[in-house]
Amino acid sequence: MKTKLQQFKESYFLYSFRRDMVAMASFVVLVFFLLIAFAAPWISPMNPYDSANIDIMNSEIPPMWMDGGSKEFPLGTDNQGRDMLSTMFYGLRTSIIIGLGAVAIQASIGIVLGLMAGYLGGKTDAVLMRLADIQFSFPYLMVAIFMSAIFQVVFGAGSFEQLAIPLLTIIIGLSNWPMFARTIRASVMGEKNKEYVEAARVIGLPQRIIMFRHILPNALTSVMVISTIQVANAVMSEAALSFLGLGMPVTKPSLGSLIRSGQEYFFSGSWWITVLPGLWLVLFILVINLLGDWLRDVLNPKLYKG
Repeated sequence: MKTKLQQFKESYFLYSFRRDMVAMASFVVLVFFLLIAFAAPWISPMNPYDSANIDIMNSEIPPMWMDGGSKEFPLGTDNQGRDMLSTMFYGLRTSIIIGLGAVAIQASIGIVLGLMAGYLGGKTDAVLMRLADIQFSFPYLMVAIFMSAIFQVVFGAGSFEQLAIPLLTIIIGLSNWPMFARTIRASVMGEKNKEYVEAARVIGLPQRIIMFRHILPNALTSVMVISTIQVANAVMSEAALSFLGLGMPVTKPSLGSLIRSGQEYFFSGSWWITVLPGLWLVLFILVINLLGDWLRDVLNPKLYKG
């Protein structure tokens, strides 16, 4: 009898991963990003949240390979005198936390509503999918901007700054759940008439047990793929909201707020304040999307080799 580990070692999934150099390189880079993001408090040269470590006299120091650069600040400093390397580590950490949290909210709402719509059908399906269609009719970033503006009015700018991370997580999570709902609905509609579901109905299992214990595990393949892509979308949404001034405050760096804080200094010569976080963000999004594309190809039943 083969163990789970032996089955995984012999699986097509691992075989395909080992043969795809792009997927392997993307995975290594993604793991690197995650490690430095969550180890930021221990590996960063300074804490950009601690005003005692910040000296405004150190503002706009160029990277160390440029004239006027300093080895103390390898990637230079921003307009507030914060070390760019440290702010990028902390900013990536903030963006990842918001992205993962937002996708968890999207998935929770979308999976439940998609299961109900696909399995129950009829009026339930019609109502839930019309709600999804209404939300899809607006660009999700517009919905996020609208919700962010409302939250700032309700809580006030000062309180919003203190609650920025959980509020942005909720805002981005609520703005894009229909993607999960539609994907799960399509998978459930393909599963609900299969023999194992009919057998569960015959023995009298409750609908919620059939949906969550029997149908959902067989529909999770599509969720894995879409979750990967949605993490990238959520991070980009946070960056866009912060760039527009509706996301993370400048005093609490995220990749979006870092790009925004440096835009007015770009043409004055301090290009690194915007460009370096921008490249950091692009590379992070790229490796996630490459992994998502590989997952989609490998987990697509039509491409499965056995």
